[in-house]
Amino acid sequence: MRNTLLEELEENGYVIFENFLLPEEVEEVRNAGQNLCLEAPKESRTIFSTVNCNNNQNKEKYFIESGDKVRYFFEEGALDDKGDLIVKPENALNKVGHSLHTDHDVFKKYTFSHRVREVCWQLGYKRPAIPQSMYIYKNPGVGGEVTAHQDGTFLYTEPASTIGFWIALNDATVQNGCLQFIKGSHKSGVHRRYIRNPDKSSNELIIYDRPPPIYPASNFTPVPVEKGTLVLIHSQVVHRSNQNKSNKERHAYTFHVIETDGVTYSEENWLQPNPDASFPILYE
Repeated sequence: MRNTLLEELEENGYVIFENFLLPEEVEEVRNAGQNLCLEAPKESRTIFSTVNCNNNQNKEKYFIESGDKVRYFFEEGALDDKGDLIVKPENALNKVGHSLHTDHDVFKKYTFSHRVREVCWQLGYKRPAIPQSMYIYKNPGVGGEVTAHQDGTFLYTEPASTIGFWIALNDATVQNGCLQFIKGSHKSGVHRRYIRNPDKSSNELIIYDRPPPIYPASNFTPVPVEKGTLVLIHSQVVHRSNQNKSNKERHAYTFHVIETDGVTYSEENWLQPNPDASFPILYE
């Protein structure tokens, strides 16, 4: 079993686990995500977008300092020019991150569950740690596109060890923006990095180290899954999701695991552990 899981991940760049969460567990996590909408800030709302490079996330400390905090990021289509909501609060958020796994009891329970530990053990991790977590909303109509990317762009380790746990909290379909992958693309290395700007005089706190690669749309394979499904994502597999143009939400809870035994987490990564505390360890 151990070799089978690793072999599948290394062949395709992703693995699908159906029924990873039971229906009642899905509801518990979804309810927790919905409740976060009520806790979102009323002022100084921050937009998150992977499409519009003119948004402020690269310049704002709110984003770069979110590694050990729970912070709220809105959809572009949810706010007017003054930053006021033009949709219902439960439909306004793009995501909440990046420390749900340590700062929220429900997300902490599922992130540090025996099931997650078992998957990491089967993949051969010796001392896995969790650097970040996110609740992703992808709400009807406003749920934005996530452009083609590799997780290793953002969470780079040497050797490569980052693995994404992406758990569907609704049925994810082609219509509401399911994940899409380029099978086998993880075998070509990390194509670009998202790093802390070494130029301290610049107002850009985080930068990409090179232009975005061009990936033909025909190379992507949509991967629709039912709610409760876990999708394991290799750090270097290219994936994306389209805008949610349906009338159905597509919520997901996602977090990342890295190896810390014999592996170096890049000091250039945008996300850095708190100087007073390292990333929490799953087991050792």
